[in-house]
Amino acid sequence: MLISTTLIIKLVVGIAFLIVHINLFGKSNLAPTSAMDQIQNYVLGAIIGGVIYNEQITVLQFVFVLVTWTLLCMIIKFAKENSRFCKKIIDGSPVMLISHGKVDVATCMRKGVSASDLMLKLRAQGVYEISKVLKAYFEQNGQLTVICYGDESLRLPLIVDGQVDTDVLEAIGHDKEWLEDEVKKQGYDGTNGVYIGEYVSKKLELTGYAK
Repeated sequence: MLISTTLIIKLVVGIAFLIVHINLFGKSNLAPTSAMDQIQNYVLGAIIGGVIYNEQITVLQFVFVLVTWTLLCMIIKFAKENSRFCKKIIDGSPVMLISHGKVDVATCMRKGVSASDLMLKLRAQGVYEISKVLKAYFEQNGQLTVICYGDESLRLPLIVDGQVDTDVLEAIGHDKEWLEDEVKKQGYDGTNGVYIGEYVSKKLELTGYAK
């Protein structure tokens, strides 16, 4: 009876921490957009699943491990949201595989993208000729973002959570001085006040935290 009671308590505690984890870190962990999000899910599941049936680990130890893991996740989340360098180290960044109709074979091989995988990802987006591709980025979640010539509905995120994506800035043929001027023209003191900034049909559209 003691063992079954302890097991039930651990199960309740585990479910409670799952609910807390989801509410603390948003619903993005349910649909991971990066390798780190997926790893967090795996580790949390392993902690709960591995500890529940281990009689040698007490409920107090179980709670301590869950609290420690949650704190580590919060530190990682804070670092990613406040430092582009940390975000790049933790999540990585989009990598350009195709530029102006030319495939960067060395980058494809380094990222483990075979020719068949690349063509499959292109066909999935309705692209059958590499020569029609202006830019193709391999995203952190393994998806391929394709920009074709003549794509008038092009929407590129230049600023995300106040951080400037220099690769996108270079891709559209502008520099930081141009971006800073555009941001100030729209009433913002700097990119730190911008929640998201998109380059839409050769125009910069900004959405700020507060204006």
